[in-house]
Amino acid sequence: MEMSYPRRRTRTVMVGQIAIGSEHPVVVQSMTTEHTRNVDAVVNQTVELWREGCEIVRVTAPTMGDAQAIGEIRAKLDALGCDVPLAADVHHDGSRIAVEVARHVDKVRINPGLFVFRKQRADSVDYTEEEHAAERAAIEEQLAPVIAACQAHGTAMRIGVNHGSLAQRMLVTYGDTPQGMVKSALEFIDICRKYDYHELVISLKASRVPVMLAAYRLMARTLDELGYDYPLHLGVTEAGDRDYARIKSAVGIGTLLAEGIGDTIRVSLSEPPANEIPVCYEILQGLGLRKTKTEFIACPSCGRTYFDLPTVLNQVRDATEHLAGIDIAVMGCIVNGPGEMADADYGYVGKGVGRIALYRGHEMVKTGIAEEDGVQELVALLKADGVWREPEEA
Repeated sequence: MEMSYPRRRTRTVMVGQIAIGSEHPVVVQSMTTEHTRNVDAVVNQTVELWREGCEIVRVTAPTMGDAQAIGEIRAKLDALGCDVPLAADVHHDGSRIAVEVARHVDKVRINPGLFVFRKQRADSVDYTEEEHAAERAAIEEQLAPVIAACQAHGTAMRIGVNHGSLAQRMLVTYGDTPQGMVKSALEFIDICRKYDYHELVISLKASRVPVMLAAYRLMARTLDELGYDYPLHLGVTEAGDRDYARIKSAVGIGTLLAEGIGDTIRVSLSEPPANEIPVCYEILQGLGLRKTKTEFIACPSCGRTYFDLPTVLNQVRDATEHLAGIDIAVMGCIVNGPGEMADADYGYVGKGVGRIALYRGHEMVKTGIAEEDGVQELVALLKADGVWREPEEA
């Protein structure tokens, strides 16, 4: 039986032709690593991400020259038939750059901790209410033109708070806490609402999973209490590389998705960007939220198994991994196999020395098959049931 996770209800925010929100599949994102003014390199990397299945590609715009180069990037992508939506990252002194870049992209990402430049105070004395009000006024002065540009060009905005770059005022007032992250986002959200601009996606990323979880949970609860139905973008920032980065990302992103929190995700790896996309889809597939490949279910093997289960699993995978949307189980023995196949569509189950049985669901459809013929017989069953496609067709 397919599980489903009740999603936190949100509005739909369009990023180009991609819809973000609770009524739509969770969207997969990544980011280019080439210098933005190296236009051809960014175009090539974007096309590679798009072909891997990335649904929104982000590029950085640290300077006005980079913002203008994004216009060239968009034109070249369009000429290649690559219609993937682009988002632009704007950080320091963001207003002028964001206004320019809103003309060329489908979403602008701003970081509240860096958007308005402020010289660091030497002391850590609490800010007065007057000082808070003055800072909020300065933010509005810088943000209002960006909102107007986004409204004029149909551009969405991500208000992307990072735990590691909170403004000094937030650190002094709330400490290095999820509460400070939420308050930082809310100041920008409320200014957008003042100008009747609601094409917003919110993120609160941290490099430590417990902080990330606490921040997103608090943000979701606070938004719901306020009646603000904005989608959330999930990610564990600066996760690193290799297996640990993937596990860390899966723990953080997957936990929140299982709680119904989150509408778009990015796995941040210190690796080529295209490596991020399979991890995103594996997280979504593991939760049953997206089906983009064959789901393989397999037991760990034990003394009741009379064939080399890892080898057979690889043989089955090699033959059928292109059949997206089908669940196939490889189970070592008849004792527990049929009952533990997790409602797989098809099963390859050991029957004893040198013999296997094939199942359709929980129904055994053929038994006594020689082990060396098992994969071939499984493919024949899939063909007979009309679910087989040749790899080139898939």
